[in-house]
Amino acid sequence: MDVFEKLTILTDAAKYDVACTSSGSDRAGVKGKLGSTMAPGCCHSFSADGRCISLLKVLMSNVCSYDCAYCVNRRTNDTPRATFTPRELADLTIQFYRRNYIEGLFLSSAVIGTPDYTCERMAEVLRILREEYGFRGYIHVKGIPGADPMLIRRLGLWADRMSVNIELPSQASLKLLAPDKSKESILLPMAKIKNGIDESRAEIVKYSHAPRFVPAGQSTQMIIGATPETDRQILRLTAGLYRKYALKRVFFSAYTPVVAGKNLPSLDTRPPLLREHRLYQADWLLRFYGFNADEILDDAHPDFDPRFDPKCCWALYHPEQFPVEVNRAPYEMLLRVPGIGVKSARRIVQVRRVSALNYDTLKKLGVVLRRAQFFIVCGGKRREGLRFKENEIARYLLPDAMPPVENRQLSLFDPRPEDIRQCITGQI
Repeated sequence: MDVFEKLTILTDAAKYDVACTSSGSDRAGVKGKLGSTMAPGCCHSFSADGRCISLLKVLMSNVCSYDCAYCVNRRTNDTPRATFTPRELADLTIQFYRRNYIEGLFLSSAVIGTPDYTCERMAEVLRILREEYGFRGYIHVKGIPGADPMLIRRLGLWADRMSVNIELPSQASLKLLAPDKSKESILLPMAKIKNGIDESRAEIVKYSHAPRFVPAGQSTQMIIGATPETDRQILRLTAGLYRKYALKRVFFSAYTPVVAGKNLPSLDTRPPLLREHRLYQADWLLRFYGFNADEILDDAHPDFDPRFDPKCCWALYHPEQFPVEVNRAPYEMLLRVPGIGVKSARRIVQVRRVSALNYDTLKKLGVVLRRAQFFIVCGGKRREGLRFKENEIARYLLPDAMPPVENRQLSLFDPRPEDIRQCITGQI
């Protein structure tokens, strides 16, 4: 099997890892034009300064000794297998880099024999890149649960970012679908990486040339929809991981049925993409909006209402918190108003220091009044012409609902939302 055949197999096998986004493009170079791209292996990530960078996303091997029920690379699944040598993969990365296909590497692997052996081979790839080729590009590498801590440290000294996939949201689900893995074997390397990062930062304060350990931090991924955990359980686990292990990101992967199994959803089950989206929105609330997991969801509401984003759900469940007076409310409360984001909340705080706010000003500041108008007042007054009942707010927050503002320009024909959609699609 030649290197390109291995590349085709092992980049395709890596596509279910959502820690970065696959390009999905296959476009050959053309004379007189610049650049080209290929579907297998190209993905995108973002640097600390916000730049989008292209990565080679690939597995070291898909020859796995584990038999995780949900995984396409599990030991008992009939799928094409391949394994790179460290030299092959390092050379391939440099060839792609020199041709300007990529700016870095995203490296993961199935468990080849044992976690230690797998980590040793991955570490050798990084050593060749860093020491022999002098490669200074971005490298994200997956730590293998169960590997020796010294191997994890060796990977961390050559990588920019590391991640250890938690895979499933509970120990019971791991036992059911991934019996070769355990919660302890996953959390232990997470703790080692966090401690290594803390120690490295302390050393750099004293010695500026001290080696950097995982300077871009660590992340993890969990599969959503393969097991029966509620959104609240997933969100509480996410918050705990951020708090205890100082993760940069928790990635959610909607379960895509690729293999049959008695403990798995049927193969015709659609991936829960909207649920994944709602969890990412809630993750944003945890990291940037000052919410905690037990506020967003509770025993009475263990799952998100898929019709609304999580902040709208929270506002509808807590009417006692509203309306908010935007001219006096603290910044932390402004962040909890649907339609007010981090940037618009900061602008509100700045502008109201010099003048009173009204609804026209709020719109100019970036507030989405279509949602926010139900939860705020300006100078103690509702938006002019706004008429609604408290129990009707949810209906007006739906995408197809017309805002109940009476002082709008009337048209000769006032089409319903479904008529507008039919006009756009040419059905009428």
